[in-house]
Amino acid sequence: MATITEKVAYLKGLVEGMDIDQSTKEGKVLTAVMDVLSDLATTLEDLEDYTAELTEQVDAIDEDLDLLESDYYEEWEEDDDYCDGCCDDCDEDCGDEFYDVTCPSCDTTFCVDEETLLEGGIECPNCGENLEFEIEEDEIEEED
Repeated sequence: MATITEKVAYLKGLVEGMDIDQSTKEGKVLTAVMDVLSDLATTLEDLEDYTAELTEQVDAIDEDLDLLESDYYEEWEEDDDYCDGCCDDCDEDCGDEFYDVTCPSCDTTFCVDEETLLEGGIECPNCGENLEFEIEEDEIEEED
C-alpha cells in the first residue's frame, strides 16, 4: 500500500509529464496545488511518525505504572493493619470493623481496623507521619 507521500509524488510526476505551461493561469494553479499537496503529505508523515513515537512512550509509561500499582497494592495487601477491601464499597463481611482515618499532614484517607485503633497509633502510609489515637474500647462499641 502506497503512502500519501508516495501518491503525491506520483501525481506530481504525472503533472510534470504533461508538459503543462506554467505561465498560464491553469498551469500556475495546478503547480501551486501540487506544492500544497506535497507540503501536506510531508506534514502528515511527520505527524504519523510523532504519533507512533508518543504511542511507544505512553505504552512504556503504562507498563511502568502497572508495575508500580502492583507493587504498591501488593504491599498493602500484605499489611494486616490496613483495609483489605471489606469495608464501605465491599459486600463481603470479613468480620473485622474498619474505620476511615485521615492524616492531618497530607489529607490522605485510609482504613484501619479496630485493633490498630486500640493500639494507639499508626504511621501514615502516604507521608510517614506518626498518627496517634486516643480511643478506648467502649468508645468504639458506642459507635457501632
